[in-house]
Amino acid sequence: MKSMRKASRQLGSDMALEIFDKAPYTTISMCRPTGIPYGLPISLVRKDKSTFYFHCADEGEKIDCIKYNPIVSLSAVSKCTPVFESEKINYTEHYRSAIAIGRCEQVNDNEEKIEALRLLCERFLPQYMEHFEEAISRSLDITTVFRITLTEPPVGKCKQ
Repeated sequence: MKSMRKASRQLGSDMALEIFDKAPYTTISMCRPTGIPYGLPISLVRKDKSTFYFHCADEGEKIDCIKYNPIVSLSAVSKCTPVFESEKINYTEHYRSAIAIGRCEQVNDNEEKIEALRLLCERFLPQYMEHFEEAISRSLDITTVFRITLTEPPVGKCKQ
């Protein structure tokens, strides 16, 4: 008898990148100096097939972790829908997810910082871009930006 269960399927790197582009937030995972894992949600934007950016305050645990070990893992889910399959009396989820591994480095060049912050604003608040230059002139020096350069192609999975 053939199983009626839908299996997850692997997605290529282009589809995985699309998931990162559509996910409302991404979880970044790193390692504390004590060896204990540390993960948190961030607002992430992609520049190209291997470069991502996020911004944060200029101090905190994530910065300590990145200084200790700059290798990070990213994970994102762009769709996740709980489903009850009444004909099989089965609980499941339909989803699209992606993971990636990369090296995280602080951006110190102001031109690259502005480019990254512009990409973030265009992604998350495009309707307010007319205020971008004013915000940059006020906060560029107190905003920390990190670049994540993928060290291997991202992978994705889906079940729908």
